[in-house]
Amino acid sequence: MLYRPLGASGLLVPELSLGTGTFAGSGPLFGEWGTNGVEQARRMVDISLDAGVTLFDSADVYSDGAAEQVLGQALKGRRDRALISTKVGLPMGEGPDDAGTSRSRLLRTTEDALRRLDTDHVDLLQLHAFDATTPVEETLFALDSLVRDGKVRYVGVSNFAGWQLMRSLAAAERLHLPRYVAHQVYYSLVGRDYEWDLMPLGLDQGVGAMVWSPLGWGRLTGRLRRDRPLPERSRLHRTAALGPPVDEALLFDVVDVLLELAQETGRTVAQVAINWLLRRPTVATVIIGARDEAQLVENLGAVGWELTAGQVARLDAVSHREAPYPHFPYQRQEGFARLNPPLFARA
Repeated sequence: MLYRPLGASGLLVPELSLGTGTFAGSGPLFGEWGTNGVEQARRMVDISLDAGVTLFDSADVYSDGAAEQVLGQALKGRRDRALISTKVGLPMGEGPDDAGTSRSRLLRTTEDALRRLDTDHVDLLQLHAFDATTPVEETLFALDSLVRDGKVRYVGVSNFAGWQLMRSLAAAERLHLPRYVAHQVYYSLVGRDYEWDLMPLGLDQGVGAMVWSPLGWGRLTGRLRRDRPLPERSRLHRTAALGPPVDEALLFDVVDVLLELAQETGRTVAQVAINWLLRRPTVATVIIGARDEAQLVENLGAVGWELTAGQVARLDAVSHREAPYPHFPYQRQEGFARLNPPLFARA
């Protein structure tokens, strides 16, 4: 396992990290992902740590906090070997203070997360969404208090638009407050919108990407094939509408090439798809999820080898879609790659 700096920080994170959405799964979304209890979660943590995966990502909304509780129990006795990342800010109830990142709610939800995780600090705290009703300065001062109190080591965000992230970074710099070093984003071979705004911003501002749903909401596992019905047991029957939209024509064009490369490399479709992501600029870590141990072991096999330049080029070509305005003129211009090499160079 290789380790990379998380953005412009001194925190080194493994190139693969384990998402805990499958821990204690309940409800219409998380119940479909997985229902791993403490013993199963402890075994998955064992496998991850043995493979060099030291970062475990969670959120307070994962099964209404139960995922954090299971993660905390699974890490009992070895907290010092792990990095814990969690997210706050999404609605956790119907009350007026049950959503957002106001000072009062941010301090309260962080304390709640620490209690569920059975730890005195988290290594990375991320805002799960942008709160348009709270001044960014208020949120940043609250995060600064948490950092100063030793309850949070680093701060980041998730699912921010480019202007929301840049506004926050500018305010943090102006006020000499902790800057976001991580952005947890959706990015996959069938969802490359991250490259249009957020990747250049990350390169310019030193914000590392933590990739969620690297397999396109479960579509790039190798089980979906052209001209075949959706497998009967696929969770996509019930959760497809809850995830990022995917163009079906693009999906199967990408799957066709993934199948070819899987045969060429002796790897699985999922391993090839994740390996491609690990080469992309700004990507610090790819968050893998797993319903069971077999799935976890398969996803861990995405590292320790590399696609050839020619194989990467084939995936680049088949997954490319022209960006919307104002991005497409720059993509079309000759010499753009020469003038902006970080966008096209290997991370």
